[in-house]
Amino acid sequence: MKLFNIILRGGVAVVVLICAGLLSAQGEQAMHIDPANVKGPGACGECHENSIKAWRGSHHFGTFKSMPRSEKAREFADKLGIKRVKSESDCLSCHFTSSLDEGKVNTIGGITCESCHGAGSAWIEVHSDFGGKDMTAATETAEHKKQRWEKAEAAGMIRPSSLYALAENCYQCHTVPNEKLVNIGGHPAGSDFELVGWSQGEVRHNLWYNDGASNDEASLNRRRLLFIVGLGLDLEYALRGVAAATARDNYAVQMAKRAKRAALSIKALADAGVTIPEVKALLRIAGSVKVSLNNEAPLLAAADQVSAQTKLVSEKYNGSELAAVDAQLPTASAYKGKVHAP
Repeated sequence: MKLFNIILRGGVAVVVLICAGLLSAQGEQAMHIDPANVKGPGACGECHENSIKAWRGSHHFGTFKSMPRSEKAREFADKLGIKRVKSESDCLSCHFTSSLDEGKVNTIGGITCESCHGAGSAWIEVHSDFGGKDMTAATETAEHKKQRWEKAEAAGMIRPSSLYALAENCYQCHTVPNEKLVNIGGHPAGSDFELVGWSQGEVRHNLWYNDGASNDEASLNRRRLLFIVGLGLDLEYALRGVAAATARDNYAVQMAKRAKRAALSIKALADAGVTIPEVKALLRIAGSVKVSLNNEAPLLAAADQVSAQTKLVSEKYNGSELAAVDAQLPTASAYKGKVHAP
């Protein structure tokens, strides 16, 4: 099955992520979350103390100090004319969290809670209100709980159950959708990111519902979903990257290669016996679009279709239907970083 007609040539494979951002129409970076709505990790740590402890042992936390001191980061910044890594936008969006203080944007941390779960000013108090001053999670009524989560999500909270939206935050940065950063700055065009292996290592913080007694890996069913959703997002953002590319240079080449790898991995799912219609649809979409420069509209349309099918996977299934995925799931030895132990 011919999945792609890739007409790009050349380029060097790269996998290290140092500085990234979201692509705007001009090829520049937009802020990942609005600093005006950021509360900061301290607001989360008041209740989620165990999760904060896990976060402090991760590269997401450490990037606040380590990245500006990195020789590679300085090299990229010099090529781009960036003097202050922590205060200029080509690095801020993915490596740091910023908040607004008296009208001034200040960098307050590395990749924090809100980088994944959404800027919290509108939902932090909502999601922790169990129905009154004397109410707790144990005494909250089922009706109030349902309404509380609906209000929090409407206010911008991305819950772990919102699998596509949560995982999308990963791929928005780990695919480095910034042509200028790659072609001019010399930044690698994305990391070798796989959702199960990277979410079950040092960033794992499954601590809330067991009072911090253990930090277990996600269930097998959830890992199955994570794997498929991750492949869909990888394909989607690679297609968006090629659509945005303006030059036959390293960025365009690497995005096209990434799209091809993702499509081949999805084909491997079908070959392994994953028969859900969404996987078949992903293959059909991948095979119907030419991954090349100057093909923006069809590529973006294909990316939107991939997004829709990937969302359906995250919403329709609980993982029990996807046992055929198991042989492709990364094992614990492949998880990225040391898992936090309470």
